[in-house]
Amino acid sequence: MKITSVTWGSDISLLVDACNRLEIELSAWSTHDLEDGSKRESCTQSFTDADVVLLRPTEDAFWDSVIEELESVNVPIISFGHDPSYWQLSTVPLKVVVTVNAYHLYGGEENIVNMLRYIGKDVLGLDYEFDPPAETMWQGIYHPRAEQAFESVKEYLEWYKPEKRHAIGMLFHRTYWTNGDLEVIDAMIRELEAEFDVIPAFCYGMGDSETGAKSGGEIVEDFFMDPVKIDALVNLQSIFYTGDSEESVSALKKLNIPVFHPLTIYRDTEEAWMKGSQGMSSSEVAWSVAMPEFEGAIEPLIVGVPRTEEEHGTEFERHASIDERLKKIVRRIKKWIDLEDTPKPKRRVAFILHNSPCTSVEATVGAGAHLDTLESVARILRAMKEAGYAVDVPENGKSLIGNIMDHKAISEFRWTTIDEIVSKGGALAMVTKEEYIEWFDTLKADVRKRVCDAWGNPPGEAKDGVPAAMIYDGKIVVTGVRYGNAVVCVQPKRGCAGSRCDGTVCKILHDPEVPPPHQYMATYRWIEKSFGADVIIHVGTHGNIEFLPGKSVALSERCYPDIAIGDMPHLYIYNSDNPPEGTIAKRRSYATLIDHMQTVMTESGLYGDLKELEDQIAEYNKTKISDKARAHAIEHIIIDLLTNTNLTEELKLDKLLKAGAPFDKIVDKAHRAITKLYNTQIPDGMHIFGENPKGDQKIEFVNSIMRYDSEMRKLVLDLMGIGTEPADLKSGVLAEIDALGKEILNGFLSDKDPVSICKKVLEDRLKRLNESRIFSVRDKAAEIAWRIDSSDEIGSLLHGFDAGYIEPGPSGLITRGKPEVMPTGRNFYSLDPFKVPTKAAWLIGQRLADGVIGKYVDENGKLPENIAMYWMAGDIMWADGEQLAQIMHLIGVEPIWKGGKVKEYRILPLEELGRPRIDVTIRVSGITRDCFYNCIELVDDALREVAELDEPLEMNYIKKHVAEASSDGGNGDRGCARIFASKPGTYGNGVNLAVYASAWKEDKDISDVYIYWNGYEYGKGVFGEESHAKLISQLKSVDLTFNKTVTDEYDLLGCCYYFGTHGGLTTAAREISGRDVPAYYGDTRDRDQIGIRTLADEVRRVVRTKLLNPKWIEGMKRHGYKGAGDISSKIGRVYGWEATTQEVDDWIFDDITKTFILNDEMRKFFEENNPYALEEIGRRLLEAYERGLWDADSDVIDGLKNAYLEMEGWIEERMGDAKGDFQSGSIDVMTIADIPGWKEKVAKVIEG
Repeated sequence: MKITSVTWGSDISLLVDACNRLEIELSAWSTHDLEDGSKRESCTQSFTDADVVLLRPTEDAFWDSVIEELESVNVPIISFGHDPSYWQLSTVPLKVVVTVNAYHLYGGEENIVNMLRYIGKDVLGLDYEFDPPAETMWQGIYHPRAEQAFESVKEYLEWYKPEKRHAIGMLFHRTYWTNGDLEVIDAMIRELEAEFDVIPAFCYGMGDSETGAKSGGEIVEDFFMDPVKIDALVNLQSIFYTGDSEESVSALKKLNIPVFHPLTIYRDTEEAWMKGSQGMSSSEVAWSVAMPEFEGAIEPLIVGVPRTEEEHGTEFERHASIDERLKKIVRRIKKWIDLEDTPKPKRRVAFILHNSPCTSVEATVGAGAHLDTLESVARILRAMKEAGYAVDVPENGKSLIGNIMDHKAISEFRWTTIDEIVSKGGALAMVTKEEYIEWFDTLKADVRKRVCDAWGNPPGEAKDGVPAAMIYDGKIVVTGVRYGNAVVCVQPKRGCAGSRCDGTVCKILHDPEVPPPHQYMATYRWIEKSFGADVIIHVGTHGNIEFLPGKSVALSERCYPDIAIGDMPHLYIYNSDNPPEGTIAKRRSYATLIDHMQTVMTESGLYGDLKELEDQIAEYNKTKISDKARAHAIEHIIIDLLTNTNLTEELKLDKLLKAGAPFDKIVDKAHRAITKLYNTQIPDGMHIFGENPKGDQKIEFVNSIMRYDSEMRKLVLDLMGIGTEPADLKSGVLAEIDALGKEILNGFLSDKDPVSICKKVLEDRLKRLNESRIFSVRDKAAEIAWRIDSSDEIGSLLHGFDAGYIEPGPSGLITRGKPEVMPTGRNFYSLDPFKVPTKAAWLIGQRLADGVIGKYVDENGKLPENIAMYWMAGDIMWADGEQLAQIMHLIGVEPIWKGGKVKEYRILPLEELGRPRIDVTIRVSGITRDCFYNCIELVDDALREVAELDEPLEMNYIKKHVAEASSDGGNGDRGCARIFASKPGTYGNGVNLAVYASAWKEDKDISDVYIYWNGYEYGKGVFGEESHAKLISQLKSVDLTFNKTVTDEYDLLGCCYYFGTHGGLTTAAREISGRDVPAYYGDTRDRDQIGIRTLADEVRRVVRTKLLNPKWIEGMKRHGYKGAGDISSKIGRVYGWEATTQEVDDWIFDDITKTFILNDEMRKFFEENNPYALEEIGRRLLEAYERGLWDADSDVIDGLKNAYLEMEGWIEERMGDAKGDFQSGSIDVMTIADIPGWKEKVAKVIEG
């Protein structure tokens, strides 16, 4: 008998053994083999030589071509597996399929042998005797020293005789036991047993009530709680897989211990994994990493890899352990258990505050998006003290930052020398060379070499013009302040050194893969080994440890995040609205997240001349018929106000006046412009960890959450009998509706009768009483309020200090209709990466694509052929893949959903598409690359297929540009390269670093940095291939660049990566194409009003509604030092956009200077709270002026120069008699050509 089988890799070893016993010829293929086209062809050819074909299909798209080949196969086909829908591929009676499936389901060698005998007898008529399927244990407890598995914990413990203080539960899938693939399991048991008793249980995963198979959740309750309660759970299943994550979370909450999730990969060998930079394939990340996060599993360290074996001429895989990784995770498990064992008065806790060196080390201590990190840490320390920890407590956040800055417990920078740090007591420790080398020498030789090549030999040396990092008297200086058994440290600089900021010392600018300096690594080792931290907490979104060089996931001992975090239990306070970066922290720095609430959002409102303009428009509309003389006078006032508010450019006022447009049209456009500003929401200050909004802030918060679907607005309009949609109303009416809505909302949250409340608030304006709608809105508001009140962030953090289970929860933007993100204080997860784009996102993506094409056609009179865009992970995690959908629609394909998941697409015929296919050049973020590679593969597959369509070049711009690139040799063998990012294992774009370090003179310098950093190709079968020539070739035909906003919580001034990537992309496209490439910005904040505007207009919107808005400024000022630092950072990003795109108006710089520098009250605020922040603002403004980026009003620039001298005086007075050289406010401009070694690197990649 000859059999061809296509099954999962885990099935093959038993098939091989069984066929050998029965002397059956076997041609075995794994489903993984079929991903390779040539192997797939060989496999399908082998069908014709077989007597019978065995199939165990999966959902993968390549099965479509296999199924097509089955139509010509004339031998019996048996298709089996868990999903009965695949059984229909069989050509044998259903009874045979059911029986074969039962043999396979029960598993074990004897069942597989009898399955083959049964097939021989019943299908082929051969002379075989067989036994029927024999049921084996569905769950039990396995131990390598035991002769057989145990059915109960009692039986196991009687045999095992536990003797240690702590017990660890292990849970693995039954398949490993039935298939005998137990090497990884055995190795884990042995390693754990050196410290703990172990209860290793197996189960059928999701369970099956019909067969008696219990789910993972049931196993937890049956095996791990009584009579022995385990202290930690090691879940080796790919997913916990109860079929219901709520069931498993409920069981794990009862258990209330850390749940570790070691990884086993199924594709790469250990050698391939070690050499590779990806760590795991996209499908493995989805199933083995993302899904366990839904159940609160932590620490995804790799422990197992496939090992190819061969028996009887057939290759198959078993799994082998990676001993070093096994030892690492067992050490980490022990540290978590030690944390629980250590009494609170003896626990030592390290807090790490983040820092943004590029925007001033001195000004940004405690950097963290939308979180007052300083006040938060002060309150956490107070709660710890009350809970029995031996810690001292600063009075408040102001006291904490005062302590840090008085001691200069930070890194060297422009206004800070190592001598000042030491003399003022900022050094927590001075690590000797000998102490450091003792630890450093334990690292792998190639790891040590990389550090030494970059930063000199230990403890650090001056190298290539870069001083040694944080060295004093030959010792490494570790900075921080101590509060009893707690230390508060500022995260060390990761890619630069010295008391300067310029193109020379910014080593990460020259080398994206540069490892952290010796002082960085020494700081984390001192915290772990010398201070003896029982737990480390990174505070706020986000730091840099998770972004150090290394694999995307499944890190090795050569990856720097793995090295830095060591064995310390790691808790990370993270914003619940930022799943993209939080996911990286979980996977690369082994963080257990404690998420915090998002900032209260409120209407931006109108102020100053903008408010006056609204009032004058209202007056004009009131008088234009009844008092035409008065209306005519108001016309002049409105024109003056449009000039004073700088709205003339957006409205194209000169063009309208020249064309003789009716004044009503001008008024309407003006009113729409200020309505757009009014409708923007702004943060009301920052969140403080553990502080839930109350009173008016709570009303604002609930209202902002309900804004996404306009629920309060629609309710009020309905009650007032107004049939207009909120999207069609102007600012004045909206302000009235919003005020009424908040008054009603306040009543809803007071437990009063909601109908009576509506009657009382609206009085005679009540025209229609829709009680069902009233109760529906009230109930939603009440639920949101409950979620807010139920948040216990500090309680969750302290629970983490006790090594308790941190409940998982969803993440994302509350203000995009996701109140389920609360309560906060949970270990958030992201989403299933195969579920995007959703059908709702597909509809929005189509509108985005049509909108950007339409705007370009309106402005240029022709279609864009190539749109370059920045594709961020936020598009997937916040917006369910709207931009992914936009890309697909641009190239003329649509997603195909199967069971809610997208794994395929359909190419739209040109006649259905109705236009040419638009080419795209995509710069993906490093997080998109590392978390959603399946989405990249989907787009890449579609692009390559579209490029090969038999269509006219003028109707298929992808095909056209591939042909052009091929003719000039610019696109190589993979002629359809369209997706680029930074080098594998690195993050960022390079441009923001160059801009902040003043390491550029001309646009070409910025373009060169962008190409140098981002010329790595990604797609199906290629991960980070050096492809700078392909990127350059693609940029030659770019017609416009694009990014989009999906929320008011994050805007284009929210992060330097935005201007670095989109701005850098725009500069590179302009420089390489030689054309004035426009930059557009999409807006999907309101799905009823999808917008496309110019980048310049988007900058204006954000600057007006936030940066220059007194309401926003007052919110920032409430947070003192932190608020001042955040203001400074935003202004630095305004400068970044001007440096990269020249799309920032001069009036914006004028008004920034008037608002923050020349205003006496603001200057006093900065002087008292954070003078470094104002100095950084002044320095950037002066640089913009001196570079010719800002044509400043003469009085403004003179005032700025005088004020800057005053700021320098403040800071020099604070420094006192500090020794050592420092840069101060000097701007040292240099370029690639000025920096030895870097010029040659850049030339090599750009010029080939």
